[in-house]
Amino acid sequence: MDPNKLNHANLPESGKLIRTRPRSADARPQTRPRAEGWTQLTGADGRPQLQFASPRVKQPPTHLADMTLAEREAKIVELGLPKFRAKQLSQHYFERYTSDPAHMTNLPKDRRDDLSEAFFPPLLSEVKRLVTDDGNTVKFLWRLFDGALVESVLMRYPGRITLCVSSQCGCGMNCPFCATGQAGLTRNMSPAEILDQIVQANRVIAEGGLGGVREIGNGTEAERVNNIVFMGMGEPLANYKRVMTAVRRMVAPAPEGLGMSARGITVSTVGLAPAIRKLTDEEIPVTFALSLHAPDDELRDELIPVNSRWKIDEVLDAARGYFERTGRRVSIEYALIKDMNDHAWRAELLAEKLNARGRGWVHVNPIPLNPTPGSVWTRSEPSVTREFVDRLNAAGIPTTLRDTRGKEIDGACGQLVATEQDRIDAARLAGSLTI
Repeated sequence: MDPNKLNHANLPESGKLIRTRPRSADARPQTRPRAEGWTQLTGADGRPQLQFASPRVKQPPTHLADMTLAEREAKIVELGLPKFRAKQLSQHYFERYTSDPAHMTNLPKDRRDDLSEAFFPPLLSEVKRLVTDDGNTVKFLWRLFDGALVESVLMRYPGRITLCVSSQCGCGMNCPFCATGQAGLTRNMSPAEILDQIVQANRVIAEGGLGGVREIGNGTEAERVNNIVFMGMGEPLANYKRVMTAVRRMVAPAPEGLGMSARGITVSTVGLAPAIRKLTDEEIPVTFALSLHAPDDELRDELIPVNSRWKIDEVLDAARGYFERTGRRVSIEYALIKDMNDHAWRAELLAEKLNARGRGWVHVNPIPLNPTPGSVWTRSEPSVTREFVDRLNAAGIPTTLRDTRGKEIDGACGQLVATEQDRIDAARLAGSLTI
């Protein structure tokens, strides 16, 4: 299907798809992707440089959340204490959301500091907190042990609380529209660094930091994070081993882990096909999300540089394989960008590719891109968005326009990046800078 030769009339009132017709003189243009305000790192062949492996840098000390319960018990015994103390420590962290020895009153007073030092090395220090949506959306800037900065976003929706977590410091996928990848990949985050975002978010909720404390009683439990989306900084499947360790700890029953439902955890990727197949073999029924953003390789090669390694058909085949093994419907994430990927023929091509792999296995989430007036990276016009969604639905593809939270605080999709001011604030926190 050639984008230069096809155009579409408006969708008829009946909601049925119509055939394409030759492009007319007043058809919308095709905008090409390009980096704005920064220069993409490219190789000798001129292609965007991809960074799959983390640089060899110092990793954080081992934390309780990095260990299984059996490993915690073994370490407790090494410290000369009975192994049931490992369960108590785990309860403090995963159920009471604290690593402060002063709050661990059921542990021997003369050993609390020793245990804290052995099991709870500092991981995430809060640099700043930005709040919007009447207190129902909170963005955190965290400073890690080595000074690296990452962000996570906490969001309250009707009936659920979602946390968007980071899995890498930076990102090596080099997508031109995403702020996170502009500085490349600094390092992978450890399992405990990923999990500590959740534990600290749960502490904030318990303290009333997400729109106030909700009353409990009459069978109502205290609120906590019950949905995780790996859509913060980084490409989760490029940090596969650590991300999966974190996921196992999320679903492990308390006190070994957080006791969350795997169905409430969404792991996303821009399309690392071998890692998708590996995730399929795990047989952990998390929700799998594919950030596709274009149904044709010509555009996606420019929009998502990893597409030069694994083309759309291979990635969709891997996604279909995930559905077949787990029975979990796959989510297709699609950022609608004005005159770039929002043409009606692309909605039809996307539907064609998805339906060719069967019915009922996929759900499409178009996402209005965060507005940047005058930029090539601007959200689609409302009428164009409606037509794109209508054509997918008419083709039998369940499609829901996704809500984007946190635009006002740069906390929405593709906006997570540490600014120079963030670095100054983090340095001030660490005591290494006087202002």
